[in-house]
Amino acid sequence: MDPAVLKPKIAACDTKQEKLYYWSAMALRSVLIVAFAILFISLLSGLFGADNTPLAVALFCMMLGIRFVNFEYCIGDSLVTLAAVLAILVLAPSAAAVSPPILLIPLHFIAFFALLYMTTQRPEMGNGGIYSFAYVYLTGNPVLGEALIRRGLLALTGYLICGAILLVKHRHQHKTVRFHHVIKKFDPSTLVHLWQLRMALGVSLVLTAGQVLGVERFMWMGFACASLLSEYPYSVSTATRFWQRMVGVIAGSCAYFVLYIVTPEAFHPLMGPLGGLCMGFCTDYRYKTAMNCFGALMLGTGIYGLQGAVLLRIVDTLLGVVFALIFAAVFHRLAAVRLLSNPEAEGS
Repeated sequence: MDPAVLKPKIAACDTKQEKLYYWSAMALRSVLIVAFAILFISLLSGLFGADNTPLAVALFCMMLGIRFVNFEYCIGDSLVTLAAVLAILVLAPSAAAVSPPILLIPLHFIAFFALLYMTTQRPEMGNGGIYSFAYVYLTGNPVLGEALIRRGLLALTGYLICGAILLVKHRHQHKTVRFHHVIKKFDPSTLVHLWQLRMALGVSLVLTAGQVLGVERFMWMGFACASLLSEYPYSVSTATRFWQRMVGVIAGSCAYFVLYIVTPEAFHPLMGPLGGLCMGFCTDYRYKTAMNCFGALMLGTGIYGLQGAVLLRIVDTLLGVVFALIFAAVFHRLAAVRLLSNPEAEGS
């Protein structure tokens, strides 16, 4: 059970023994997820190369999500689109790495929108966050040549794993719904499709800006932008998520900085797993954001040093959320006519 489910159960408990039971369950859940993540990612990285660790991380997230959330259409078409999703995640980031700047926006937009459209018919289920994370992360870690071939083989391995889970868990659902039915329902005046368009265009623009301007670790800008634009139901204002993201990143970066200084060097490789363990107790977006910093900064510290990584994390996040805040306001003004003509938009 997710902490969002377990914590209300804890609050409703009448005895200390019951509370201890649920707290122990939450702790055990967190330990098992982190332990399995380390085992799964290490195994795949060992088989397919350390340069393909980002795809192993993405596959781990996809595997956890696909157990509970399907694509909202029949299993046959879902297996086909899963293959298309992995093909995009393998090929689009590498294509973007060698494409001229003028092609980056359409390339990112088409690839990112296709991902969202194939996987996220119900954004409230969280699928959009998983696949947007995967795309941004892999765009920040492209590979070419022989490493790209190994990435393709890793994607094939991931397809067999995730496809098997999808088949076992969801084969009896949405039997009469085909993917072409989903395509025919596309209407940019509906909130789901407006959300998909806004997110795809916003993330495409910020990734392109980061690549063209040579921003170090520009994928952190992409994560920050995507976190604001992924909020659903579609909302005119992203101000609340803006402050939550900034507070979480500053708090998490400062906590990492202090812990790194006061702990012995032998403890430093454990900072990432520590953040993962703490994530298993978090329900608030700010705390999740803070704990996410630990893994990112652990990797960044090896490249930029402690102070450089912390400063870069905060600056990139600020650039990403400021861009998303402005972009969301401009996008909404341009989309206002469609929103006003659609009763579904009331209250958004």
